Amino acid sequence: MPRRTIDSTPLYAFDAAARALHGVVCGVDEAGRGPLCGPVCCAAVILDPQDPIPGVTDSKMLSEKKREELFGQIIQRALAYHVEFVSPQEIDEKNILWATMAGMARAVAALDPKPAWALVDGNRCPPDLPVPAQAVVKGDAQSASIAAASILAKVSRDRYMKELDRQFPQYELARHKGYPTARHYELIAQYGIQPFYRRSFLKKQGY
Repeated sequence: MPRRTIDSTPLYAFDAAARALHGVVCGVDEAGRGPLCGPVCCAAVILDPQDPIPGVTDSKMLSEKKREELFGQIIQRALAYHVEFVSPQEIDEKNILWATMAGMARAVAALDPKPAWALVDGNRCPPDLPVPAQAVVKGDAQSASIAAASILAKVSRDRYMKELDRQFPQYELARHKGYPTARHYELIAQYGIQPFYRRSFLKKQGY
């Protein structure tokens, strides 16, 4: 079977165009901005253009099983990757936007080799990124590198929340992953909060 070319899918073609202009490209995305607890996970990935990974796309479009499968392939076959966990304490201190921006910048800074250009999911780029960057609205559906970052961030955060669930089963974290569901608010009212909660997200509840 012939090797897939770098422009064999629209997502890889998007990255190839950026690479032709700027050199080595990384994709950047996050998971977990909305939940009441746990970290925001920010990921940066440099994919190997000579070794495209079939099925890489927006993590929200994939089943949990497929995300887990692709996670393993990405970390084995990417030229570089890093996942940065931004703590609830940093989120409370900086607010969710700027904590996420800081996490993205640290994720890119940790890559080795260093990229020449970053493709960042969303409508703005972190001001402290160590390389020039381009914001890409709905980038996880357009860029293979951003999509790969979205998968790493999502799977990393889900795994973290499942581990918290084993330690604190009363909050049912494996079920809702920390998001603000009615059931989650009921459990907070019953059991209070732990250090992994974002107090700034719970001000209306008196925390």
